[in-house]
Amino acid sequence: MLKRICLVLFIVVGTLAGCVTNPVTGKSDFTLISEQQELAIGAQQYAPARQSQGGDYEVDHELTAYVSQVGQRLAAVSDRKLPYEFKVLNNSVPNAWAMPGGKISINRGLLTELKSESELAAVLSHEIVHAAARHGAQSMSKGMLLQAGVAGAAIATQGTAYADLAQMGAGIGAQLLSTKYGRDAERESDYYGMQYMVRAGYDPQGAVDLQRTFVKLSEGKQQDWLSGMFASHPPSQERVRNNEALLATLPKGGEKGVARYRAKTAHLIRSKPAYDNYDKGREALAKGDTATAKRLAMRAVAVEPREGHFYGLVGDIEQKRGHLQAASRQYDKATRLNPHFFYYYLQRGLVNERLNLSHRAQSDLQRSVQLLPTADAYHSLGNLARKAGRVNEAKAYYAKVANAQSEIGKQSYGALVELDLKDNPSKYLQLRTGLDAQGRIVAQISNPTPRNVGVLSVVIRFRNANGQTLQVNRALRGTVAAGSQRLFDLGLTGKLTQEQINTLQAGITQAQIVR
Repeated sequence: MLKRICLVLFIVVGTLAGCVTNPVTGKSDFTLISEQQELAIGAQQYAPARQSQGGDYEVDHELTAYVSQVGQRLAAVSDRKLPYEFKVLNNSVPNAWAMPGGKISINRGLLTELKSESELAAVLSHEIVHAAARHGAQSMSKGMLLQAGVAGAAIATQGTAYADLAQMGAGIGAQLLSTKYGRDAERESDYYGMQYMVRAGYDPQGAVDLQRTFVKLSEGKQQDWLSGMFASHPPSQERVRNNEALLATLPKGGEKGVARYRAKTAHLIRSKPAYDNYDKGREALAKGDTATAKRLAMRAVAVEPREGHFYGLVGDIEQKRGHLQAASRQYDKATRLNPHFFYYYLQRGLVNERLNLSHRAQSDLQRSVQLLPTADAYHSLGNLARKAGRVNEAKAYYAKVANAQSEIGKQSYGALVELDLKDNPSKYLQLRTGLDAQGRIVAQISNPTPRNVGVLSVVIRFRNANGQTLQVNRALRGTVAAGSQRLFDLGLTGKLTQEQINTLQAGITQAQIVR
């Protein structure tokens, strides 16, 4: 039956991908994503996805090395060899995720909730199975099939103050991170994840303890948990029972690693109050309470002076207050502590733009888009290029975000229209010709742009009785307001036969922004 389904899907979708053997379960699974595509997606999306979720945790490199060591120990016993990577993200939301190709991340906020290395192994082995069993690729394939079925022939991020800026940065990666795995995928990851734990020498009791904790927290409906781990990995009593049943069949013993885990996470646990204050400070700033935000930020700095995020928050507070020089100095501190995070460069670039330090602003903004492309950075780079008279460069920057459904997108589109309308009027205005209610030959010009348009000229072509194409030019008086349309009499009424009217073609040859 599965073979027949796969054959039908193969014919409908018209792709070389199809049913493949799942390297973990040994079953046949349908996927439209080849292994090469899967590896490429993971490699391309891993870094921007991490940037959009707060960036890598840089304060304690030994902790990241420890997590990676545990992860690689588990990856070594996986049923599928991949270029596995393990990163700790600087994010307080308790979460972990896997991208296609074995790219795995765990948030700082989840590490503070675990009690042992075996629980950490349970989280990582679960994510390893998601990657090894190609669950992400299967989810993408389902999305592609849905689009194909609807169109007939057709592929966010959460819990961070930086996600809103990253609308265009993470691309497919953001979709993958927000995807909820199906129940079968979660069961597979629980089941084989526990087996990987045993193979790697860990006590699988850690997986049972972890699920029990998750269920307890979900019943308490703690909001930070609900927006993290539970969003993509919903806990349930069924999963706990399944894990308990499997545990009874597995060999007893294995490492728990309680003392080792405590030692490795000791600094993170000690600094947790600083990050709690930071998160509260971000919330206060979002509400416009800069005094409370500043007080909380400085408390955070006092506990953990090596964290760039804290100085970034102070910079945002000073920028909100209009203290641009002070804000710039705080972003300087942040970039020195963590030179690999886009946000500090973006904000310092925006500040330098306001200070008319164009060269510094351009350097910072270009560095920020290398780490994570954002609409804010591209818009400001367009402004800087326009100010310097580099019109084509400005157009290219504005065009990158002109279609974004945001205020910055609208501003970029308006700026692009101002620069490009004169050269390419038909790109922004729509023209139709025909007869109006009075029988006049008219042109209907629609202006969907946010700018008023006038000084219009059109060219009209039609064929005469001998089949020759004739052309006339018309200058149109009047303005077409932003977001509106208008009819213009072409002055051809009574001069053309109905047959000639039927052959009419017209194009806009000139248009200008009018104030």
